[in-house]
Formats: sequence, C-alpha cells, structure tokens
Amino acid sequence: MKALLIVDIQNDFCPGGALAVPHGDEVIEPTNALLSEFDCVVQTQDWHPSDHLSFASNHTEKEPYETIEMEYGEQVLWPDHCVQGTTGADFHPDLKTIPSQLIIRKGFRKHIDSYSAFFENDHKTVTGLHGYLQARNVNEIYITGLATDFCVKWTALDARKLGYAVHVVEDAVRGINMNGSVDAAFDEMKTSGVNIVQSKQLRG
Repeated sequence: MKALLIVDIQNDFCPGGALAVPHGDEVIEPTNALLSEFDCVVQTQDWHPSDHLSFASNHTEKEPYETIEMEYGEQVLWPDHCVQGTTGADFHPDLKTIPSQLIIRKGFRKHIDSYSAFFENDHKTVTGLHGYLQARNVNEIYITGLATDFCVKWTALDARKLGYAVHVVEDAVRGINMNGSVDAAFDEMKTSGVNIVQSKQLRG
C-alpha cells in the first residue's frame, strides 16, 4: 500500500511566515491535487514550545542560522517558528486537510529538534509514524511539503533506512537553500535510493 506524507505545510513556513521557505506556498496546489490518489494520507506539524532550544532567541548572543553543538550533534538555530497554539503553527488555509488520517506533531520536546517525520534529531526517539504505517501495511511513501533540504530530506532518508520505497514529488517541495543545500539534498536523497517524481505522473 502507498501513502502520501505531507510535511509541514504550515503558515510559518510559507510567504509571510516567521521562517518562510521561498515560494513555499507553491507546494499546496500539487499536494491538494494528489490527495484523491491515496488511501493513506499523513501530515506532519512542527509544534514547538516557546522555549525550544533550537530557537536562536533562547541563546544569548546567538543569531538565527548560526549553528551550535547539541548532545545529538550540530543544530541550526532558527527564528522562533511554529510555536504551539499560534497561527504560525497552523496548517496553511489553502491546504486541504480533511483527507488526512493522522497528524504527527514533532519538535515538541524542548531539548531536541525534530526534522524527520520518523525520528527526532537524535535518530533514536521515535514519533510513532513507522508503527502506524506498518499497521496500515504501507510499504511505499510519496512525500510533499517543506522544506526540501531539512524536514523533507531527513524524512525521506529515514524512510529509506526503514525499508520503504520512497518518492519525493519534486514540484510539490520547496527548500530554504542555505549555500546550495537544496541541490545537495536532492543528491543525497538520490544516492540513498529515493526516486524523484512529478505530481502529474501520479494523477490517475
């Protein structure tokens, strides 16, 4: 069985948001167009407490996009974004959320960030998504959403490690692109066996 996994299409990652991905809202139309093609639809939602340690504002003399070392490795410090209960954390109003059967909230633990839909950034703490997909007999995943070079990439790589066939829908993802990180992300995903597809290939 195949599943559509919609990653973090939230107000703060779209134009005008606190951590806006360039042209991030362009992923909404192709994502909506794919919903009827899947019997299993899952969304992820960044869901941070205001004192989350990935926020630059919670570190003295640190600026957004600087990096620090955390117990689990290097961490980019971000502008405050997707704070629990705020409009910025809401899904974009144009995204059709009714077909979604599960929402995975991630990044809600203060001391650890969470890019992947499967594991937090220590690569050990699980979100529960893998168990859900196994219970649904899913073995093939199609990924859309934000951002290509962070949460989409980490989700795709973890899905491959877990044994899924993985497809990233190129016209339904957008990236932050820090120093060429989008091209690097596509290269890394392809090397791991991720297929890059277009949404029009998937429409019945």
